[in-house]
Amino acid sequence: MSEAIFDGKVLAAALPNLPGVYRMLNTAGEVIYVGKAIDLRKRVSSYFQKSTLGPRIQLMVSQIAGIETTVTRSEAEALLLENNLIKSLTPRYNILFRDDKSYPYVKLSQHAFPRLAFYRGTIDHQHQYFGPFPNAGVVRESIQLLQKVFRLRTCEDSMFHHRTGPCLLYQIKRCSGPCVNLIKQSDYLADVKSATLFLQGKQSEVINTIAEKMRQASHRMNYEQAAVFRDQMQALRKIQEKQFVDSVKSLDADVIAGVKALDGSEKICVNLVMIRGGLHLGDKSFFPQNIHGYEMVDVLEAFIAQHYLNRSIPPMIIIDTKIQMKALQSLLTEQANRKVAIVSNPIGERRMWLDMATANAHLALKQLLQRQASQEDRLHILQQTLNLSNLSRIECFDISHTAGEATVAACVVYDHFTMQNNEYRRYNITGIVPGDDYAAMKQALQRRYVKIVEGHGKIPDLILIDGGKGQVSAAQETLTELGLADIPFLGVAKGEDRKPGLEQLVFPLAENPLKLPADHAGLHLIQQIRDEAHRFAIQGHRARRNKARTVSRLEEIAGIGAKRRQSLLGRFGGMKGVLTASIEELQQTEGISQALAERIYQELH
Repeated sequence: MSEAIFDGKVLAAALPNLPGVYRMLNTAGEVIYVGKAIDLRKRVSSYFQKSTLGPRIQLMVSQIAGIETTVTRSEAEALLLENNLIKSLTPRYNILFRDDKSYPYVKLSQHAFPRLAFYRGTIDHQHQYFGPFPNAGVVRESIQLLQKVFRLRTCEDSMFHHRTGPCLLYQIKRCSGPCVNLIKQSDYLADVKSATLFLQGKQSEVINTIAEKMRQASHRMNYEQAAVFRDQMQALRKIQEKQFVDSVKSLDADVIAGVKALDGSEKICVNLVMIRGGLHLGDKSFFPQNIHGYEMVDVLEAFIAQHYLNRSIPPMIIIDTKIQMKALQSLLTEQANRKVAIVSNPIGERRMWLDMATANAHLALKQLLQRQASQEDRLHILQQTLNLSNLSRIECFDISHTAGEATVAACVVYDHFTMQNNEYRRYNITGIVPGDDYAAMKQALQRRYVKIVEGHGKIPDLILIDGGKGQVSAAQETLTELGLADIPFLGVAKGEDRKPGLEQLVFPLAENPLKLPADHAGLHLIQQIRDEAHRFAIQGHRARRNKARTVSRLEEIAGIGAKRRQSLLGRFGGMKGVLTASIEELQQTEGISQALAERIYQELH
């Protein structure tokens, strides 16, 4: 597709007056912008009316070498397709919000004795879900509170159905022991109902219900049961005291506020506050990319469209800027299967929540700018120290193993003044002599950078190798073989007693290593990146090692063949269940005698 023969006006004139999505392509065939339109012909034609274009649009239009379009049935459908394409293609001229993992929920299963669990993923309406919550920590804290107060089970079904005695959680009063019938089903379901009301924010109703149960138990002179209800009430009241931010009304809403930096950096923070049942579950801050030339209204529209795509949506969204809501509201309502209100001029209590979100956004943006200023200083000093004119992207490698077992190489990426977690990669190292770190490093570099040679991926400005002369020589050999010897790289050798600040920088062609002062800002950046590579490598190694060890432990037990191993793993839902099973439970597995059950238990403990 050649820019010289592209005529946008001619192409736009041939488009229909129908809703749809258009994709702007450059000379390399890359999508640089995705947009939606009520009328494709009018919207695309507007880009080629030069007198009305802003600087950002002019720059984008100058790079257009082709346009692709897709007709849709409605503007709402176009909006859905537009945001699917933005997420998958990440065009450079679209506002982009980082697509985090799905938000976590508290889940109550629909079993005879419902299970309380942490959940992240697609919602199955067969069960009950509460949330979403802004982070996993809030969910785990909620589960711990519910265990303490209502003693609901959290165990997997495989363990629940095969226990012959109560587990440790029962002994420490975090479970009522439904697996071995230590609580009536009706009483357990009453606790589930109370937990449900609690998760819905109806704590006062729960306390009143428990207070009545306590009075009834006292009247029957069942003082032991009354004491249990008393302890539940006390725990709930303590939780209420900790809820400093509480809503008088049972409000279910997300509150969204955006603020822009005033230092000329054009940074924007969008803060999302989650309120469920009138309770503040927490907040989360987002920092969009590619915002140059966009107004706040554009950023908020992009956030709402991208954030709620295929996610749980509350009945109300409160924002501080009026946006084009008709198509967006229609799409959200259709996705939620109920009306979703977007309130852009809140009053009273809703205004209070919006003011809080705005304050959170200002604080998060201030903290980001402070961190970035520190990172910019560090990177600038390191650039001067290493005499690298352009230093932005740094990739760092580390090798982790236990005496040569389950060797894993890790590569972490630092770019745009921060660690780029979504670009991290791990490599399971195979086919080398166990413990040969040099061979492991060569294999990792070869697998990482052969893709660059093939035309895929980004070339780093600097490669860091965790290690000394041996690792650096291995890296030099590999990069030379790949034709990438011109990429700057160095080794980070641990200092005496492996103390931070005593590291030495090993260069491939230098006779002596470089030792920077312990307070050197450039060294601090290297330490930060190296430590992250080390953490990521160890995490991968431990996971690989533990997986290999647990499966092999069964294989090493005399009398356990493939069939019996499969029966054990199937009955207990995996190796974790086998490890927690008693001798009696192991014996109930097909093909496992009492003697073999005792042998398995002894070998695994």
